[in-house]
Amino acid sequence: MKRILTVLLTLSVLAALVGCSKKADAPKAAEEVKGGGSVTLVQNKPEIDPQLQAYGALWAEKTGHEAIMKSVGGSSSITLGQQLRADYAAGEMPDIFIIAGIEDYKEWESIILDMSGEPWTKETSVAFTVDGKTVGFPVAVEGWGMAYNKDMLDKAGIDPASLTNYDAYKAAFEKLDGMKEELGVDSVVSMAAGPEMGWVTAHHNFNSLLSNGLPYGDQSAAQDLLDGKVDAKRLGEYADWVELLFMYADPAVLTTGNYDSQVGAFATSKAVFLHQGNWTDPNMAQANATFKMGFAPHGSMKADTEGIFVSAPSFYVINKDSKNVEAAKQFLNDMVFTAEGQNFMVNEAGMIPAYANVNLNPAGQLSKSVQEWSAKGGVYSWNQYLFSGDFRDQTLAPIYNQFANGAIDKAQFVQLMTEAFQNR
Repeated sequence: MKRILTVLLTLSVLAALVGCSKKADAPKAAEEVKGGGSVTLVQNKPEIDPQLQAYGALWAEKTGHEAIMKSVGGSSSITLGQQLRADYAAGEMPDIFIIAGIEDYKEWESIILDMSGEPWTKETSVAFTVDGKTVGFPVAVEGWGMAYNKDMLDKAGIDPASLTNYDAYKAAFEKLDGMKEELGVDSVVSMAAGPEMGWVTAHHNFNSLLSNGLPYGDQSAAQDLLDGKVDAKRLGEYADWVELLFMYADPAVLTTGNYDSQVGAFATSKAVFLHQGNWTDPNMAQANATFKMGFAPHGSMKADTEGIFVSAPSFYVINKDSKNVEAAKQFLNDMVFTAEGQNFMVNEAGMIPAYANVNLNPAGQLSKSVQEWSAKGGVYSWNQYLFSGDFRDQTLAPIYNQFANGAIDKAQFVQLMTEAFQNR
């Protein structure tokens, strides 16, 4: 049986991501490897689609290869997994595509190329490896907690450093709710739990249950649930947290809102908190959001937790059966070793680079907050991808949606979640 992947993002690694290191020998520059072939890439970050399209066009111009960039996800009802299965069935599998973790790898391992020895592998410590093979190119380092508008918290006399447990959040939410008119907000929290936003609840929020408060790399809570063993106390406290977020969210955004409406409410100062990650920095820039912002930990426990969730979110893999393997390899290496590729990753897409040779740092405030938490060791793992996409999207997401819509109460939420883990 394939071993379960554990991405150990140690402090030394995290320091390298925000600093610099000795450069490895770069491969031939893009303009030196001309002609022929094409690269089709399918990825799941629609928020950077315009930037990716522009970079693909620039890369194509420099190399002579055709570059077809496709984005799936966000508010779309079609998941990346569904799109890839349809492409595979149609004989149109892309040259490069995204996997998020071990379950995705298991699904596609028969066509995933071993990239061990590629030049970029020398510049990262968070590549996706299985059985000693490097198979996944880390797209970036990302993190999320509860994004907050510091200017509004200052007006309310709330120190974001105090938001480390459930009770602190409850008191803060209650106070802010009484100041909505004064602050000019529609809700305390911008949270989405609609049918198309299960990735917010059953992926990101779910990870609070799996890893909040545990040492980085600790999969014990997740493994217990995978084995059908439910910690009633931990789940109960987590349910309190979910209820609190739903209670203080804008009902329209919560139940029917899409990515744009959820993120837009925070970016336009209509909500004090946002349940998203640093990948929203481009949205903040587009909305000209100049208020001070950062991340606070999730309040899914009574005990203090002093970290946010940080990891490589996803990985590019190459289809080994593609006729364009060499061009696909070049595309990934060029992203790491050319000025244009580095500019795309950091300055255009606003990503925290996962490569030590990249000396650029993103300008976005939320990305800077992720780097600050990482530098001081305030990080918790991403363990949600130990569970299959179908389990998260088809079993868990509807439970969150029912809770958000009032179709079930908190006790029923706990019961349905418990049964889901025991019967998976």
